[in-house]
Amino acid sequence: MRVFGIDPGSERTGYGCLDSDGRRHRLVLCGAVRTSATDAFPVKLALIHDRLAGLLAQCRPECVVIESLFHAANVRSALKLGHARGVAMLAAVEAGVEVVEYTPAEIKRAVVGYGRAEKSQVQQMIKLLLGLERVPTPHDAADALAMAICHVHLRGNRQGNLVDLKNSRRQPGSLDPRGQPGSLDATSWRAYRPLAVGGGKTSVVPDGGSHGPPLRPPPRTSPLKARRTTRQSSDPA
Repeated sequence: MRVFGIDPGSERTGYGCLDSDGRRHRLVLCGAVRTSATDAFPVKLALIHDRLAGLLAQCRPECVVIESLFHAANVRSALKLGHARGVAMLAAVEAGVEVVEYTPAEIKRAVVGYGRAEKSQVQQMIKLLLGLERVPTPHDAADALAMAICHVHLRGNRQGNLVDLKNSRRQPGSLDPRGQPGSLDATSWRAYRPLAVGGGKTSVVPDGGSHGPPLRPPPRTSPLKARRTTRQSSDPA
């Protein structure tokens, strides 16, 4: 699977592409699209779009991962970042590639194992996971590669969970882990039948039966108290 990560920014947009089979990752390319400080903002956006479009046509990835807009220093920075994300998404859509978004905390947690990891920690983990001789630079490129690895890891976990869920379906009449019928047979909450307790024994409420509160055994009366009650009822008024 080939994944292309993009870390958008108006001054510098990081990108990174890798091939992965779910366990091993191989670096294809990485870098950053730099814009000139003297260029007008629309010109910067056009440059980012054109460069990303060329890179996507060169790499032909199956998926593009972009960091979601989670926080920004101020409103002005958030607006510029939003514009950069927009042209990045436009380039991916024009290339006919699926676009996936993750928050910074999700990316760091999937790569480093800690949602508040420092950028230097992310760079070191990318170096180890990709078997590089040195950390990727600039840090925007490392962030883009982290997004791609995050998608590979989370995508594999989702598929594993779906397979486990499919294999865990039980046939009607099977027993649950407690050795009791009925609690895992249902495939919908509408078909669920709770367990009722009556007479000290566990029984299954039949279909169409009452689903009120569980039945409780009658309270026990001590023999001494029962004799006193009998005497009081037998005394003449």
